[in-house]
Amino acid sequence: MNIDDIDELAQKHRDKFAGIDTEIRVCMATSCQSSGAPPVLEALTEAHKAHGPGTCRVKSVGCMGLCSAGPMVAVAQTDAPPSEEVLYREVTPHDAADLVASVGGEPVARIRFPTDAPFFTRQQRIVREHTGIIDPESFTGYVAVGGYRSMVQALTEMTPGAVVAEVTTSGLRGRGGGGYPTGLKWSTIAKMPTGQKYVVCNADEGDPGAFMDRAILESDPHRVLEGMAIAAYAIGANKGYVYLRAEYPLAVDRVTTAIRKAKRAGFLGNHICETQFNFDVEIRLGAGAFVCGEETALMASIEGNRGQPRPRPPVPAESGLWGCPTLINNVETFANITPIIREGGDWYAGIGTERSKGTKVFALAGAINNIGLIEVPMGITLREIIEEIGGGIPNGKAFKAVQTGGPSGGCIPAEHLDIPVDYDSLKTLGTIMGSGGMIVMDETSDMVDVARYFMEFCMTESCGKCVPCRAGTQQMHALLDLIAKGQGTHKDLALLEELCEVVQATSLCGLGQTAPNPVLSTLRFFRNEYEEKLKAE
Repeated sequence: MNIDDIDELAQKHRDKFAGIDTEIRVCMATSCQSSGAPPVLEALTEAHKAHGPGTCRVKSVGCMGLCSAGPMVAVAQTDAPPSEEVLYREVTPHDAADLVASVGGEPVARIRFPTDAPFFTRQQRIVREHTGIIDPESFTGYVAVGGYRSMVQALTEMTPGAVVAEVTTSGLRGRGGGGYPTGLKWSTIAKMPTGQKYVVCNADEGDPGAFMDRAILESDPHRVLEGMAIAAYAIGANKGYVYLRAEYPLAVDRVTTAIRKAKRAGFLGNHICETQFNFDVEIRLGAGAFVCGEETALMASIEGNRGQPRPRPPVPAESGLWGCPTLINNVETFANITPIIREGGDWYAGIGTERSKGTKVFALAGAINNIGLIEVPMGITLREIIEEIGGGIPNGKAFKAVQTGGPSGGCIPAEHLDIPVDYDSLKTLGTIMGSGGMIVMDETSDMVDVARYFMEFCMTESCGKCVPCRAGTQQMHALLDLIAKGQGTHKDLALLEELCEVVQATSLCGLGQTAPNPVLSTLRFFRNEYEEKLKAE
């Protein structure tokens, strides 16, 4: 198979729906399903049949982004970009008849949401370019928008070294939180001796308030599989695993379906695209342990062992799964590979900042009007994200802080809202970008309670293998609890700070090493709230 062949396959799909010029797209991601999308889809389907099919069809799609406004429905010309959709929010089955009747005429004003709002216009969609547009369970639907074309291009027109070079030129850094240069990681494994190698997609997204990877897998699973296949070709691997937490049943179903259909079409398995390249993918379900997001714990879990980290070196690139070189990237990292191969590394490197290239997907949650997923270029400021894209704080309350990086990150106060969002800038404030969770807090938030909540999370999720994390998080939580109840002293506060330094410096893995971050950042910016709770000595 070559580029012409896959273009022909894409054209067959378009020909199948040649008489359709309008689509009624119903979001069937978890967020909209939980707010009632299935009966809306059923009602729209029935109303469409009653109205007469004409040149319109009803279609299930993935996440449209504005999760707080679900169920969401869009009416659009088949090839129209999202900006030209007629978008509806909080749709109910009772709206179905009016919505179907409005196609080609005046929109239903009472449920319409403007697509010229900053939430949509300020985004730059690369990873999410097809989410909310394609049917995530349709293989040919993915091919019709250019899917698997980059893989065919890589296999038939590029050497493995050329693929690695393109990814290196792009400046893409790992989107799982560490920010390690992707091209450098790939080239390290590619240089390892020929033999068994593995590709692992880390989909064990466990940060409170984070749902980026879940939405990508639910909305565009083939894109992640394509990225994994290109990576496998580049490094010389023939086996891949998607490590996906079982708490994401819809993502599990859609990735399972995507693997089955890709195999059936010859895009996974042996002699892919009639070449000598073989690559097979399996799903491994995680039980929801946060520590399994750490690479070595993840690999232990895949191997059937208890999910606990081990010391490094050796790093996974040298000795990973079953002692073999292993590439581990997260969902969003793999989802960036297809456009990089399609458009070129220089194109991608032209987006973002000098040291943080491309775009980043964030999950906005907490005290903010527009809760949902956004994709923005690196270097955008927190103020732009929260006040413009996020729509500000609800109920007229004032912004107080935003937590980035989940339990591994820190809280950023209002005076630093103009900081650029990139890997390096956030570190200067004692926090990290992490995988992309952003929890916004208003003036009513108690920052000692916030620190206590995240410490309780880390304490509960600690695997217990190393003493600093196992005992240190418990002691820090006990001190935070004492202070929050107004029973702590200045001596307790000093001990808390000392414990933060010890746990940070001596823990085995990233969970313990970063567990003190929420405490340290709230102490740095909201120390007065701690001191106000201390009892007189």
